[in-house]
Amino acid sequence: MTDQPTSRCLFPRIAVCLAAAMLLTLTHWPAQGLAADPPLAADLVQDGQTIDLQQEKYRRLFAELTQKHQFSANELQSIFQGQTINQKVLVLMDKQWEAKPYYRYAPMFVTPDNIRDGKEQLQRHKALLDRIEANFGVDREVVVAIWGVETRYGTRQGAYDALQTLNTLFDAYPRRSDFFRKQLIDFLLLCRESGRDPHGVMGSYAAAFGQTQFIPSSYREYAVSFDGDARRDVWNSVPDVLASIANYLKRCKWTLDAPVYQDIGFTLNDPLLAAAEQKGRKERVALELVRKAQQLALPASPQDRPVTIVGLELEPGGPYEKRYVAGYPNFQAVTEWNHSNRYAMAVAELAEALAR
Repeated sequence: MTDQPTSRCLFPRIAVCLAAAMLLTLTHWPAQGLAADPPLAADLVQDGQTIDLQQEKYRRLFAELTQKHQFSANELQSIFQGQTINQKVLVLMDKQWEAKPYYRYAPMFVTPDNIRDGKEQLQRHKALLDRIEANFGVDREVVVAIWGVETRYGTRQGAYDALQTLNTLFDAYPRRSDFFRKQLIDFLLLCRESGRDPHGVMGSYAAAFGQTQFIPSSYREYAVSFDGDARRDVWNSVPDVLASIANYLKRCKWTLDAPVYQDIGFTLNDPLLAAAEQKGRKERVALELVRKAQQLALPASPQDRPVTIVGLELEPGGPYEKRYVAGYPNFQAVTEWNHSNRYAMAVAELAEALAR
């Protein structure tokens, strides 16, 4: 396809309530001279509102899909015609679980049921996990822990239509519209590559799907087949699911049998450590500094790589506000999967419980 599509040749004009949206926007902005937060994305649209495919951003999207990825005008009309806003997706994007303090976040995942079920999975898939450890060099307990945190071992794969979710976030979530534009393209490509109908693929409110809860770009980059066929099935094939998790962590430089984290106390004894904790997951400090400042004997880090300083919120009313840990490179690998230190710590603690 070489001709750039236009809104006239691709789609009939879709009526939307632009005046109503503009009025709603104005009601959420402060009067001149008053300070107020800008409106949330969910406040600016109505649930079920038809997405205007005549917008310039959609015209550019369709041009890329036809010229770069060879989608036909008929294919795009079939995919996009009648797409609507899911307002609940926008609400949930601004209330993500990882924002909860750790004393509330971890008990959602490190539960007696999740530990019991995870241990059963370890036994049930022992031979498979033996092969995965040998092929990918990733500890089985962490692979199974991520499986448990993401989808309760495949039993909760999401109840949101992925195509609607991606269009909602591209159209009506300005803060990350560019990111979800890329995910929308990757989603259409993976559906074409795998022979899936884009309609009816279910996932999370952030368009993560399957037992791995991969976003579309992660699926295309990291998913593997490990069950003897050529299809990368993270929905139904447990070998593909567990191997894909392991492949992701391997690509993020996981080291087999190396430390994930170490507790370093309830106070930080050096301002450099305190500053590192405040700066977040990407800040690194030398392990030797942690040893000296906290006066602890800590295990070595692979290739003497630096560590992350993580503060985990404790329940109010106790003598300390936070528990501090050093996040080793394996911990950092998990934060590449999900960019939350709280998530990585919950995975690490669930993995520890599964190993006991």
